[in-house]
This record gives sequence, structure tokens and C-alpha cells, in this order.
Amino acid sequence: MPITADPALDESVQTALTACGVTPSMLGGDHEVTTPLTGQTVASVNMASVDDVSAAIERADVAFRTWRDVPAPERGQVVKRWGELLTEHKVDLAVLVQAEAGKVTSEALGEVQEMIDICDFALGQSRMLYGRTMPSERPGHRLMETWHPIGVVGVISAFNFPVAVYSWNTALALVAGNTVVWKPSPATALCSLATDALLARAIAECGAPSDIHQLVITNPESAAPILDDPRVALVSATGSTRMGKEVSPRVAARFGRYLLELGGNNAAIVTPSADLDLALRGIAFAAVGTAGQRCTTMRRLIVHESIADDLVERLISAYGTLTIGDPRDEKTLVGPLINEASFTAMQDSLDQARAEGGKVITGGRRVLADENPGAYFVEPAIVRMPRQSQVVHTETFAPILYVMTYSSLDEALEMHNAVPQGLSASIFTQDITEAEIFLSARGSDCGISNVNIGTSGAEIGGAFGGEKETGGGRESGSDAWKAYMRRATNTINYSGELPLAQGVEFL
Repeated sequence: MPITADPALDESVQTALTACGVTPSMLGGDHEVTTPLTGQTVASVNMASVDDVSAAIERADVAFRTWRDVPAPERGQVVKRWGELLTEHKVDLAVLVQAEAGKVTSEALGEVQEMIDICDFALGQSRMLYGRTMPSERPGHRLMETWHPIGVVGVISAFNFPVAVYSWNTALALVAGNTVVWKPSPATALCSLATDALLARAIAECGAPSDIHQLVITNPESAAPILDDPRVALVSATGSTRMGKEVSPRVAARFGRYLLELGGNNAAIVTPSADLDLALRGIAFAAVGTAGQRCTTMRRLIVHESIADDLVERLISAYGTLTIGDPRDEKTLVGPLINEASFTAMQDSLDQARAEGGKVITGGRRVLADENPGAYFVEPAIVRMPRQSQVVHTETFAPILYVMTYSSLDEALEMHNAVPQGLSASIFTQDITEAEIFLSARGSDCGISNVNIGTSGAEIGGAFGGEKETGGGRESGSDAWKAYMRRATNTINYSGELPLAQGVEFL
């Protein structure tokens, strides 16, 4: 297995893989997995072909015929055991998340904790797949709804949350009685192998059908059957808006379902009444956490003109204290970008911002290049922008915070809602009227809207997702389980008569 020039990294990765149940036979192949910590190869894996993907769908479809008839609370036991194994191997899996996605230690551990949390949630949900009983207009009749599994669920996940968002889908899909075919980002293949191995162990220990979960590490071209095969009842895809525009029409063409979690271009409004110390902490984490590579990263800051200069100076000071570097160091707060392409995109956006009258007031430079020539560590950037500009309408997956000013709340809301994305939003205010307006129909048009916290850091208890070009999908908590099931309306006649609805008479 190819290794990096960092023996400590290689040893920790190999130890974590072994602990999670990944055997040497699962490694080695034509695809090299690199780490953003150094830019070097840490392992290689085989990439699935189109035929391999089709075969995985076939296995999952056959397994569904058995799995759908298993009582939901029994299905929940598989997810319960998976959660126990994730708890046992939390540090091991976090090591792999860190090595492949570049997250600082607390964020890598937090991602695995999200998996554990959704397993807990899904276990409870397995006893609460509720339908309703409605009053019938006909005597001696009962009207009700029931919920049933839909079949094979295809899950396409992204590099930035290589295991958490996938688990939101998988835990709920499994307790709903579906089977899963998972296509992760090839950039995070090792996380995927380890996660699949732990789930396979849970499935075996619970005596469930072995094929209810299928992992296919492959490129977008070879993953085509997930989009095109009618046996895949639902495609849940996380990624860019561009990707969503390719996925949705193909799945819709065969009348399949899709659940999209796409781009976010998230903003916070800071009002004159805001607690600026609180706002500063919320903005800093939301803007620079995961090196700006979250779909909920704060990318726009809309500040009242009376406090903008003060807040910006505070932010500049806070940014100056950020420790950038090896995410394995406990003091590090900002790790690397995923690759060179992300760094290039960041520089292009900063150039566009300058061309549109913006001023980069701090950050934007690559650092640590001499020590890590293959890695892309950057200083998070703050850019003062005019109120009217185009670059702020585009999501750049890097730590750039565009700062704009407003004079009235209506103006701030108009600026906030002007972008094509609609994922996460926040307002910092001590004025209850401003908070309520922000959360009302005339306020934020995002799927997630917060008061006095940042735009990132969602809990699994609430449904996660956004509107407009974010795709409209909902995952994780609340009633997101319904996306993985089909609803049937049932009428039971116990009257001995045959009255028709609406008073219709026939024969």
C-alpha cells in the first residue's frame, strides 16, 4: 500500500483501518487516495465499474424483498448496533475523517458523533413510523394512512462530510425498510470502507440480510446506474448545484424520487442591537470552520452601517489569532483545503471581488507551502464589498467572508434573499421584533434560519436542508423519514353496505 512521507500519519491510518475491520484485501487498486494534510498518497483502492454498480443495485434489490417484511423495531436493532460500534470506534473513524478531509480533531470527532446521534434518533423512529386515522364521511368505514418502504435508496455523498450526511440517509432508510447503495466521494474512500465494515458487522451480528447495504467507490460516469436504474427508488445526492442540475432531470425522467442537498451561500445579518461579543464568536466559527468547506459556511455578512467598522475590526483581530496548520495539533483551528483546485477557486473569487470594487482587508494567502508543498493551507479572508456585486451570489468552497452594509432591515432582508441558494441563515439581534420578522414569511427564505447563533452546526433533531438552488431536500430529524417511505391511503368498510363518497349513487 503506498504511504506518505509522514510515518505517524501512515501508522495512525493503518491502525484505524484495521480497528474498523478493513482488511488488506479491501485495499490496493487503481485509485490513489491522497491526504490534504500533505498532498501525498495514503492508500489506493479499486474503483467500481458500471457493471459493478449495476450488480450492487441487483443485490440490494433482492435483499429488499426480505428486509421490507422485517418488523421496523427489529430493523432498528441493526442501526442500534451500528451506533454502538461507531461509539466504540469513534476515534478510529475520526482519524480517517481527519486524514482524508483535513478536519481539526474536534470537528472530526464531532462528525462521527453526528453518526452516533442519528443512529439513536433512527432507533426511536423505528417505533414511530406513524400514519393517521381520519374520520370517514361514510358510516361503518374507517379511513387511514399507512407508510411502506420504497425499495433501493442510492446515497451520493461529498468529501466535506464524508460520513455524517451519508449516515443521516442510511440510518433512516434502513429503519424504514429500504436497502442502500452508497457512492461516496473517491477522495474519502478510506472513511467509506471503514464505515461500511462497521455496518456490515452490525448487520451480521443482528442476523439481517447481508446485502441490505452496498458500497460502490467509483467516479460519476460509472455511477450512472444509480441515476438511471428504475430499481433505485430514491437518489439522495449531496454536492454542488451543478451536480444537482445533472442528477435531478435524469432521475425525474424515469419518475424516480430525488432528495438534493446542494450549494449554500449563507449569510448573517447583524443589527445595531446585537451582542457583538456573541456575534463575533458565532461568525468566526461559521466562516472559518472546516476551512470554509461546509455547505453551511457563512459566506456573507450583512452588517448595519452604524456598527460595521467596529465589527470588522473585531473580526480582523479574531482572525489574527487563528492557528492554521496540521489539524492533528490540538491548537490548530483551521486545517487545509481539500486540494489545489479549491485553492485556485478561492484565488479566482478574490480576484473577481477586487474587480467588482471589493477590498480584501485580511487573509487570502497560502501559508506553510515550504513545509507542505503538496498541501493547501490558506488564511481565511475578509472582503469588504459594495452592496451590489455579483461574486457574492456564487458559492466558493473556501474561507471567504464578504462583508456588506445595510441601513434598514428591509434592505438587509432583500440583500440576504437575493442569492440563488437558500440553505442556512442567521440574525444577531436583541430586538424581538427583528428576530420575529427574520423568521416570518417576509424574512429569511432559507430552510434553516437561526437567531443569535451562526449558520453552521445544525443538530440532527431538526430537518436539514434548503430551498431554491439548494435543492429542497430534507434529511436527518423531524419528519425527514417520510422521504424514504411511500404513503398509502386505506379505506376499510365494515358496514355491510356500499355507500359511495360524496353521495354518489350507482346501481
